[in-house]
Amino acid sequence: MFFDHATLAFIPEGTPLNWSVHFFGRLAAPLICYLIAEGYHYTSNKKAYTKRLFLFALISHFPYVLYYNLSIWKATSVMWSLTLGLIALTIANHKKLNLYAKSALILACCLAAYTANWNYIAVLWIVSFGVFRDQFDKKVVAYVAIGFFLYVLPGIQEYGAAVSYRFGFLMAIVFFYLYNRQPGKRNAFIKWSFYWFYPAHLVLLLLLSTFFL
Repeated sequence: MFFDHATLAFIPEGTPLNWSVHFFGRLAAPLICYLIAEGYHYTSNKKAYTKRLFLFALISHFPYVLYYNLSIWKATSVMWSLTLGLIALTIANHKKLNLYAKSALILACCLAAYTANWNYIAVLWIVSFGVFRDQFDKKVVAYVAIGFFLYVLPGIQEYGAAVSYRFGFLMAIVFFYLYNRQPGKRNAFIKWSFYWFYPAHLVLLLLLSTFFL
């Protein structure tokens, strides 16, 4: 993730190195979405989990828009997409809601994520990872379909072969297969490092690009 984001300021666009970093960088978003869905399964407090993600979506907003030189009101980071994905997964698993209500609310989450990095793609990935948690084949089919039709194909149609690195998202399937589905050690440092890394690395890149370029 760090190197993928660093390409904006430090690696010229259109170069083989830029393409390669972006290709391998396509691993980050799906793996994080996968971890969010797994976290939903293992957490003892889903409300607190959602609140933490929301808090770090707020914390990450300004470093993200400043580093990417985006409008404060028209874009935000992937942390917002992850938060909405977690909310959507909670809705999908809600026992008192019927299919129509679930579909409408999940659609609302997708729309709310529209301006965020990885937008509705991250929302739908998290939902599919959670809903098909015990069905590997269905999980992979849903993952590939969402990634290809909502991410790769629109990019190729608009930008051509220059964004062929988007196919790198397929590499994540190997990690899904190898995952042992066992919770890691409960460690406060590791848990909070996961949350703080995203805004911290954006602040670092912003400082480096501001003072050294």
